[in-house]
Amino acid sequence: PRTQREAARLARANRPDKEQRRRAAAERRERMAAGDDRFLMPRDRGPVKAYIRDLVDSRPHLMGLFMPLAGVVLLSVLLPIPAAQQYLSLFSLLALVTMIAEGVILGIQVTRKARAKFPDERIGGLGTGWYAFTRGSQLRRLRVPKPRVQRGANP
Repeated sequence: PRTQREAARLARANRPDKEQRRRAAAERRERMAAGDDRFLMPRDRGPVKAYIRDLVDSRPHLMGLFMPLAGVVLLSVLLPIPAAQQYLSLFSLLALVTMIAEGVILGIQVTRKARAKFPDERIGGLGTGWYAFTRGSQLRRLRVPKPRVQRGANP
Protein backbone atom coordinates (compact mmCIF):
# COMPACT_ATOMS: atom_id res chain seq x y z
CA PRO A 1 0.00 0.00 0.00
CA ARG A 2 1.23 3.44 -0.91
CA THR A 3 -1.26 5.54 1.05
CA GLN A 4 -2.86 5.29 4.42
CA ARG A 5 -6.25 4.76 2.78
CA GLU A 6 -4.94 1.76 0.82
CA ALA A 7 -3.41 0.31 3.99
CA ALA A 8 -6.71 0.65 5.86
CA ARG A 9 -8.62 -0.98 2.98
CA LEU A 10 -6.13 -3.87 2.89
CA ALA A 11 -6.32 -4.31 6.67
CA ARG A 12 -10.12 -4.41 6.53
CA ALA A 13 -10.03 -6.99 3.75
CA ASN A 14 -7.65 -9.26 5.67
CA ARG A 15 -9.45 -8.98 9.00
CA PRO A 16 -11.31 -12.15 10.06
CA ASP A 17 -15.09 -11.88 10.10
CA LYS A 18 -17.05 -11.35 13.31
CA GLU A 19 -18.00 -15.00 13.70
CA GLN A 20 -14.37 -16.12 13.55
CA ARG A 21 -13.37 -13.47 16.10
CA ARG A 22 -16.20 -14.54 18.42
CA ARG A 23 -15.18 -18.20 18.21
CA ALA A 24 -11.54 -17.34 18.86
CA ALA A 25 -12.46 -15.13 21.84
CA ALA A 26 -14.74 -17.83 23.28
CA GLU A 27 -11.95 -20.38 22.96
CA ARG A 28 -9.47 -18.01 24.66
CA ARG A 29 -11.92 -17.38 27.53
CA GLU A 30 -12.58 -21.10 27.93
CA ARG A 31 -8.88 -21.96 28.03
CA MET A 32 -8.16 -19.07 30.39
CA ALA A 33 -10.90 -20.25 32.75
CA ALA A 34 -9.45 -23.77 32.58
CA GLY A 35 -6.04 -22.41 33.63
CA ASP A 36 -4.07 -23.08 30.43
CA ASP A 37 -0.79 -21.19 30.98
CA ARG A 38 -0.54 -20.10 27.33
CA PHE A 39 -3.83 -18.20 27.55
CA LEU A 40 -3.51 -16.71 31.04
CA MET A 41 -2.65 -13.10 31.62
CA PRO A 42 1.03 -12.57 32.54
CA ARG A 43 0.17 -11.91 36.20
CA ASP A 44 -1.42 -15.39 36.47
CA ARG A 45 1.27 -17.46 34.74
CA GLY A 46 3.66 -19.92 36.26
CA PRO A 47 3.73 -22.65 38.89
CA VAL A 48 4.17 -20.20 41.77
CA LYS A 49 0.99 -18.30 40.89
CA ALA A 50 -0.88 -21.59 40.38
CA TYR A 51 0.21 -22.69 43.86
CA ILE A 52 -0.89 -19.35 45.35
CA ARG A 53 -4.28 -19.68 43.63
CA ASP A 54 -4.66 -23.20 45.01
CA LEU A 55 -3.79 -22.01 48.53
CA VAL A 56 -6.31 -19.18 48.36
CA ASP A 57 -9.02 -21.34 46.78
CA SER A 58 -8.62 -24.14 49.32
CA ARG A 59 -10.46 -22.33 52.10
CA PRO A 60 -13.27 -19.81 52.49
CA HIS A 61 -12.46 -16.17 53.25
CA LEU A 62 -14.48 -13.32 54.68
CA MET A 63 -12.89 -11.17 51.98
CA GLY A 64 -15.04 -13.01 49.44
CA LEU A 65 -18.01 -11.14 50.87
CA PHE A 66 -16.64 -7.78 49.73
CA MET A 67 -19.15 -7.37 46.90
CA PRO A 68 -22.18 -8.21 49.08
CA LEU A 69 -20.79 -5.74 51.62
CA ALA A 70 -20.89 -3.06 48.92
CA GLY A 71 -24.62 -3.78 48.63
CA VAL A 72 -25.02 -3.28 52.39
CA VAL A 73 -23.19 0.06 52.12
CA LEU A 74 -25.51 1.12 49.30
CA LEU A 75 -28.51 0.06 51.35
CA SER A 76 -27.28 2.07 54.33
CA VAL A 77 -27.06 5.18 52.15
CA LEU A 78 -30.53 4.74 50.67
CA LEU A 79 -32.43 3.93 53.88
CA PRO A 80 -34.39 6.89 55.25
CA ILE A 81 -34.02 5.63 58.85
CA PRO A 82 -31.04 7.33 60.56
CA ALA A 83 -30.63 4.63 63.23
CA ALA A 84 -30.49 1.89 60.59
CA GLN A 85 -28.00 3.93 58.59
CA GLN A 86 -25.81 4.29 61.65
CA TYR A 87 -25.81 0.57 62.49
CA LEU A 88 -25.30 -0.52 58.89
CA SER A 89 -22.42 1.94 58.49
CA LEU A 90 -20.80 0.68 61.68
CA PHE A 91 -21.25 -2.94 60.56
CA SER A 92 -19.77 -2.10 57.14
CA LEU A 93 -16.75 -0.42 58.70
CA LEU A 94 -16.09 -3.34 61.05
CA ALA A 95 -16.50 -5.85 58.21
CA LEU A 96 -14.12 -3.87 55.99
CA VAL A 97 -11.46 -3.65 58.71
CA THR A 98 -11.83 -7.39 59.35
CA MET A 99 -11.48 -8.14 55.64
CA ILE A 100 -8.34 -6.02 55.38
CA ALA A 101 -6.81 -7.70 58.42
CA GLU A 102 -7.66 -11.12 57.02
CA GLY A 103 -6.11 -10.13 53.68
CA VAL A 104 -2.86 -9.03 55.31
CA ILE A 105 -2.64 -12.27 57.31
CA LEU A 106 -3.49 -14.31 54.20
CA GLY A 107 -0.79 -12.51 52.21
CA ILE A 108 1.84 -13.23 54.86
CA GLN A 109 0.85 -16.90 55.15
CA VAL A 110 0.73 -17.48 51.41
CA THR A 111 4.09 -15.78 50.89
CA ARG A 112 5.72 -17.95 53.55
CA LYS A 113 4.26 -21.15 52.09
CA ALA A 114 5.22 -20.21 48.53
CA ARG A 115 8.79 -19.37 49.56
CA ALA A 116 9.03 -22.71 51.38
CA LYS A 117 7.70 -24.67 48.39
CA PHE A 118 9.73 -22.78 45.76
CA PRO A 119 13.03 -21.88 47.45
CA ASP A 120 14.81 -21.22 44.13
CA GLU A 121 12.22 -18.69 42.94
CA ARG A 122 12.42 -15.01 43.80
CA ILE A 123 9.06 -14.35 45.47
CA GLY A 124 8.31 -10.80 46.53
CA GLY A 125 6.16 -10.40 49.61
CA LEU A 126 4.10 -7.41 48.54
CA GLY A 127 3.25 -8.69 45.06
CA THR A 128 2.43 -12.18 46.30
CA GLY A 129 0.35 -10.83 49.17
CA TRP A 130 -1.56 -8.50 46.87
CA TYR A 131 -2.21 -11.35 44.40
CA ALA A 132 -3.57 -13.53 47.21
CA PHE A 133 -5.63 -10.64 48.60
CA THR A 134 -7.25 -9.83 45.25
CA ARG A 135 -7.92 -13.50 44.53
CA GLY A 136 -9.47 -14.03 47.95
CA SER A 137 -11.65 -10.93 47.72
CA GLN A 138 -13.41 -12.18 44.58
CA LEU A 139 -16.50 -14.35 44.79
CA ARG A 140 -15.35 -17.93 44.25
CA ARG A 141 -17.57 -18.60 41.25
CA LEU A 142 -16.33 -15.43 39.49
CA ARG A 143 -12.60 -16.17 39.81
CA VAL A 144 -10.56 -16.52 36.63
CA PRO A 145 -8.93 -18.94 36.20
CA LYS A 146 -11.48 -21.19 37.85
CA PRO A 147 -10.47 -22.82 41.15
CA ARG A 148 -8.78 -26.20 40.65
CA VAL A 149 -9.13 -27.35 44.26
CA GLN A 150 -12.17 -27.86 46.46
CA ARG A 151 -12.64 -26.02 49.73
CA GLY A 152 -10.88 -27.85 52.53
CA ALA A 153 -8.33 -29.44 50.18
CA ASN A 154 -4.66 -29.39 51.10
CA PRO A 155 -2.69 -28.04 48.13
